[in-house]
Amino acid sequence: MMTEKQKMINGDLYNASDAELIIERKRARLLLKQLNNLNDDELKQQVLKELIPDQGLDFWVEPPFFCDYGTNIIVGDKVFFNFNCTILDVMKVTIGNNVLFGPAIQVYTATHPMDYKERSSGLEFAKPVTIGSDVWIGGGVIICPGVTIGDRCVIGAGSVVTKNIAADTFAAGNPCRPIKSL
Repeated sequence: MMTEKQKMINGDLYNASDAELIIERKRARLLLKQLNNLNDDELKQQVLKELIPDQGLDFWVEPPFFCDYGTNIIVGDKVFFNFNCTILDVMKVTIGNNVLFGPAIQVYTATHPMDYKERSSGLEFAKPVTIGSDVWIGGGVIICPGVTIGDRCVIGAGSVVTKNIAADTFAAGNPCRPIKSL
């Protein structure tokens, strides 16, 4: 029998109120509190490495930063998150190399059933998000569950990305749509 965490990682319906998941989210909250309140850059990097262990070289986050677990985020080399980013990392969020996040970026993997009866059960599920390398995501962008953004894309500020964006594309809007090839 699968644990609720295994169901969560597999993208199956799971109970977010499971004791193991609550403990892991509390761990993340404590680390986030430290990260968001530290003034020492070296200590910030240590806490960030504990929160998000699967990270490349030169990963930088401007606090405040928020996430569910941290352990489901995979970050490449030379990645920058500007102020006030939130990643709901119920499932894997994979970010390539040389990626710039503007301020107030929101990345969601968590989602809920469309059927109200199923939704009222309290169960939820998730879909992974993948962001390629050499991507710039403008301020205030929301990236929805299950989206892949290809390499070398630029996503315009304020966009709501609900569908995959092919590599080498400038895309913007709500909903986000391709504007031109790069």
